[in-house]
Amino acid sequence: MGAASNGIILRKTTGRVSGGTEGPLPAGTGLAHSPRYDHAGDMVLTRWTRQAGRAWYYSASAASLLVPDPWFRNRRAGVLAQGQDDGFDRVDYYCRLDSPVRLPDGSPRSADLHWGRQTTYFFDLNAVLRWFPRHHRIAWRFGDITQVPEVPAFVKSRPIEGDNRNSVLLRLNQVRHFAFVHDPVPYQAKQDRLVWRGKAKGKPNRMLLLDRFLDHPRCDVGDTTPRNRGERTWRPFMSVREQLGYKFILSLEGNDVGTNLKWIMGSNSLCFATRLRYETWFMEGRLEPGRHFVLVRDDLADLEERMDHYLSRPDEAESIIREANAWVDQFRDPRRERWLSLKVVEKYLSLVS
Repeated sequence: MGAASNGIILRKTTGRVSGGTEGPLPAGTGLAHSPRYDHAGDMVLTRWTRQAGRAWYYSASAASLLVPDPWFRNRRAGVLAQGQDDGFDRVDYYCRLDSPVRLPDGSPRSADLHWGRQTTYFFDLNAVLRWFPRHHRIAWRFGDITQVPEVPAFVKSRPIEGDNRNSVLLRLNQVRHFAFVHDPVPYQAKQDRLVWRGKAKGKPNRMLLLDRFLDHPRCDVGDTTPRNRGERTWRPFMSVREQLGYKFILSLEGNDVGTNLKWIMGSNSLCFATRLRYETWFMEGRLEPGRHFVLVRDDLADLEERMDHYLSRPDEAESIIREANAWVDQFRDPRRERWLSLKVVEKYLSLVS
């Protein structure tokens, strides 16, 4: 994932678009179905369909820019009036501001958001901002954000601990982070092993995994960084479909959150993870160890012990999987997700000037 860019300074970014009222959501909303998804909005598990889905996302998002902003603004009141009585808790979780804040003089306006390097972030933020007048001053930070901005800003990720009120979460870069799976393989039919694939260079927690479990008979782990091909820690790319053949899938944070956490929790495999330090729209900070995922020590010293525990207690493992699936389900409704996104921006604009 790319480096962060600060919306207070930069005017150009990149991303995705959202829209629609009653009836089918129009193409380019980022919440509609695409070739990347199957019957439940889940990710089709082949590499080709993943690439096709990304192509659809970019083309539909770019095409939706041809729709004038007033088309969205004229429908905002009707969409917000549909209401989600149980959604305000999530709105307040994403936007924790509780008093008026003034941005520094010269801060950009919503109209200053332009297409640039980080395309998916632009599309996703613009998709929500275009429902509101463009004169509002705002701040945004694109990329893998691990620190709280000095002023209230829209971000994809933020630290879980501490005062993170200035980090206002939106569903950004969702083409990468919100691709759920349809897993037809029951837990009991999977291999009694643990799997992990990802980029490890420069990430001490991932290098620790490789140092301790690279050739372990109960684990299939490896670094997939292309430029590391030929090194001892390198292993071939493994598709999501292949990883779903294992009972246990490990999620390790990288630059910020572990991208695979979301699709693991939507599968029939048991999610293993170390302590979570960052969160996104997925509300990782509300996940409970032992209920939604299996917590392992940061040094991975108890990894085998945790595997043995759940292999001997399949009912307990399947209970966690059901809770994880239920957590994922709250993010599958595109209309609800759109309403929540609009309410987060509405709250931000009402308090930030």
